[in-house]
Amino acid sequence: MMKTVRAEGHGPAANRGIAMVSSDAHVMEPDEIWDALPQRLRESLPKISFGEAPAGGSDPRARVADQDIDGVAAEILFPNYCMALFGVEDVELQQAAFKIYNDWVADFCRAHPRRLFGVPCISLYDVEAGIAELQRASDLGLKGAMIWQVPDPRLPFTSDHYERFWSAAAELGAPVNCHILTGHSYAKALTKPQGPERVRQAVNQKTDDTIRTLFDLVFSGVFDRHPKLKVVLAESEIGWAPFVLQQWDYYWDRYGGAEKLAPSLPPSEVVEDHVYLTFIDDYAGTRNLAWWGQTNCMWSNDYPHFNMSFPHSLANVEHHLGGLPDDVRRRLLRDNAVELYGLPL
Repeated sequence: MMKTVRAEGHGPAANRGIAMVSSDAHVMEPDEIWDALPQRLRESLPKISFGEAPAGGSDPRARVADQDIDGVAAEILFPNYCMALFGVEDVELQQAAFKIYNDWVADFCRAHPRRLFGVPCISLYDVEAGIAELQRASDLGLKGAMIWQVPDPRLPFTSDHYERFWSAAAELGAPVNCHILTGHSYAKALTKPQGPERVRQAVNQKTDDTIRTLFDLVFSGVFDRHPKLKVVLAESEIGWAPFVLQQWDYYWDRYGGAEKLAPSLPPSEVVEDHVYLTFIDDYAGTRNLAWWGQTNCMWSNDYPHFNMSFPHSLANVEHHLGGLPDDVRRRLLRDNAVELYGLPL
């Protein structure tokens, strides 16, 4: 059996002197920030209860103290509560809430601007409004853009609805992040099934959401039309990717001539050039890093969520990446994220 190991203890020189960057961490938005919403919109917010989390989820000073314990130099920050808002159908609510969140997380990051890097939430029901918020968020110092992983069924990624946004993000050099459990999929229901169905959602459906999104972007030719666009599949792990890309390459070559399939290059090459994936605890996936994914996979700690490797990230890294050369390890732990997001480290 392939056992998931939550490694504990700080193995000797586990990060080999590399200042690690977590490519997927989270903040915990305080409830009071939503007081800025008009009452009608505030009453429509999804009702969600969260368990206890480290103080660093909402306190930037406590957060960097935990980073120091964990051997982490910086983090790319995604929301917590706002993830659920990608599935709401009230456009006004989503746009207003995302603006409030973006202002709050920008202020959160100002406490330690060389260690905390927030990703803004962008509503894409209205693409022009989304582009304006992307530019505003960039002016606030935020990095990239977070959009829904599973779009509204009326607005599939295969449509031309997003063309202006892809272009704007590419020109701005803003990586577009599609995080698990966002948008119009099973997570939208905000309820958890029992028994085997809970496992089906957590593994089968969650991975299928990621694969579908990547397929739509690659095979609709998005990256052919926007050669500077970068996309991150956040918290989807990586073990599924080499097999899926191998199969896509095979059928792209087999059917591509007669069907005139996009993309213009084999799908695996398109992904290597344009797509980044993050991993937390994927021992099957990290076995592939000796030969695949070295320039577009990125380690993450998922702080302060249940799956986080804190306070044992150094041991976690040693468990997953221990057999890799230092230059490869450095790319996975730091350089890929620094270069992708333009971090001033």
